[in-house]
Amino acid sequence: MDTLVALAAMDMAAVDALIIDRMQSNVPVIPLLAEHIVSAGGKRLRPLLTVAAARAAKGEIENPVKLAAAVEFIHTATLLHDDVVDGSERRRGKVAAHLIWGSATSVLVGDFLFARSFELMVETGEMRALGILARASAVIAEGEVLQLTRAHDLNLDQATYLKIISAKTAELFAAAAEAGAVGAGADAEATAALRAYGLNLGLAFQLADDALDYGGTSEALGKNAGDDFREGKVTLPLLLAVARTKGREDAFWDRTINKGERSEDDFRRARELIIGTGSVSGTLDAAGDYADLAKAALRILPDTDWRDALEKLADFAVSRVA
Repeated sequence: MDTLVALAAMDMAAVDALIIDRMQSNVPVIPLLAEHIVSAGGKRLRPLLTVAAARAAKGEIENPVKLAAAVEFIHTATLLHDDVVDGSERRRGKVAAHLIWGSATSVLVGDFLFARSFELMVETGEMRALGILARASAVIAEGEVLQLTRAHDLNLDQATYLKIISAKTAELFAAAAEAGAVGAGADAEATAALRAYGLNLGLAFQLADDALDYGGTSEALGKNAGDDFREGKVTLPLLLAVARTKGREDAFWDRTINKGERSEDDFRRARELIIGTGSVSGTLDAAGDYADLAKAALRILPDTDWRDALEKLADFAVSRVA
């Protein structure tokens, strides 16, 4: 991660300047709330992917910088909306925006950021990139709705879980890398490779995040550890633990997940069961498999410092949990 951040420092400075400029508004609460989440120390990973994909493809960077800012606005808008839907208390280590300004304002500022993202896309004149990011925005919303309809559902199968995280998380990673390649003028083979890299990287990151919710700390997550359990989200560590404790802990899982009757003591017990059954390590194994697929997708690209940094990022996706 550090290698890629250092390589992209100048490009990301341009992206950050553009983000700050475009989140301004004559309505004071809009830049105030937007800055609260934009400046809260997030990794800027998705826009970083956009400029890195352009550089790895050895293309132009002007349009990818605008597309990177658009990607960050899409991501930030989805975070604002997600926190309202989930009732989250923290985001990127800070109090969630909806607890300060209210849910209605958070949702509307998210809408403002979506609009800004599409303005930036149009300015590039890259209709393919516009289509990629517009489609990704729809897929992300579909993933959120699917997750909402399957919350508190211990009958969720792993295939549906992977469909949810592919839509909610991995799709924007994929679109960020693909849009960067398209904006840089990369050929079809390189563009497809970078999309595949982004998709598998996104799956690795989300699986690692799901593991961190039970096996990590609030500092590592940027939100409260255990939030998935408290919100009744059914993730892979939980699914594995439920299967591995079948017949012994059915009543516990039914009460805490299906019926939503949870206490802080219940989270501690759930965490012990999930770690004790090897469900965190099992989730990390799956994350490692996707990280390997991400690295394999890059093999057709020129052997450069950019490709090497993207490969290291895939390793970081999983190793940050250790």
